[in-house]
Amino acid sequence: MSLPAVAMRRVMRELTELKMNPPEGIRIQMSDEDMLDVTGIIQGPEGTPYAGGYFRVKFKFTEEFPAAPPKCWFATKIFHPNVSNTGEICVNTLKKDWKSTYGIEHILVTVKCLLIYPNPESALDEEAGKLLLENYSSYCSRAKLITSVHATPRVRPVEFDTLASSSSTPDVSSSASSSKTAIALPASTSSTSTFTLPIVTRKSASPAPSAKLSSSRSGEKEGVTSLGKERHVSPSPLGTADANVGGLGATVAVGASPATAVAGTKAIKRAATGGAATGAEKRKKALKRL
Repeated sequence: MSLPAVAMRRVMRELTELKMNPPEGIRIQMSDEDMLDVTGIIQGPEGTPYAGGYFRVKFKFTEEFPAAPPKCWFATKIFHPNVSNTGEICVNTLKKDWKSTYGIEHILVTVKCLLIYPNPESALDEEAGKLLLENYSSYCSRAKLITSVHATPRVRPVEFDTLASSSSTPDVSSSASSSKTAIALPASTSSTSTFTLPIVTRKSASPAPSAKLSSSRSGEKEGVTSLGKERHVSPSPLGTADANVGGLGATVAVGASPATAVAGTKAIKRAATGGAATGAEKRKKALKRL
């Protein structure tokens, strides 16, 4: 049976919300062939005879939805005062207490609460209601037996496993990001080492410029020395112009011994004295002629 477009959109919205954020112990199952073929799965609450079991609740939507409640029944056999042998559920939410604001989630939560707090006063299963009032231990034993036989699968429904794996996904991504961070740290260290290598090379090669500088300085010293090896002796103040000219031609080596230097100096003085005497004699002869 098809639903109006407004009701269909509401059902799809509720099913999507239940898939993304299901209540605790409640999952939803849909059919690929019929979107309105909806089945709720309720996990048996702990501390009750239904613990360990998974109970399926079928939904059938009518054209009056959401003004009227959908038809619901247990597809899984259960021993419960408010559930008949055919699976019909006796709860006021699906009858006189229904409101158009209620939805699929509200119905499943109400049925789960019914498993925790049965109501023997409005029992559809008279035997279960009577045992609940008169002999609770016998009621629990019978309910556990039916649950273990009909509602306890060897493997729990995949809907519960799917949500668990999706909830663990953020942990995997966070561990992957931390491993990425751990891998990125050596990369930064290696980049630092690459920058320090040229510095070490420069320090090791630093003596080369000093050698060049020392060699250049030694070259300069040698140039100065070579220039300074030949120094002209200052002309004697007593010598004539010719003697001075002759004296300029005499040079004294800087690297010569002291005796050689003294001999050279005496020779220069003798030459200057001889030159002076020769000039005086010439002047005397010229005066005599006059």
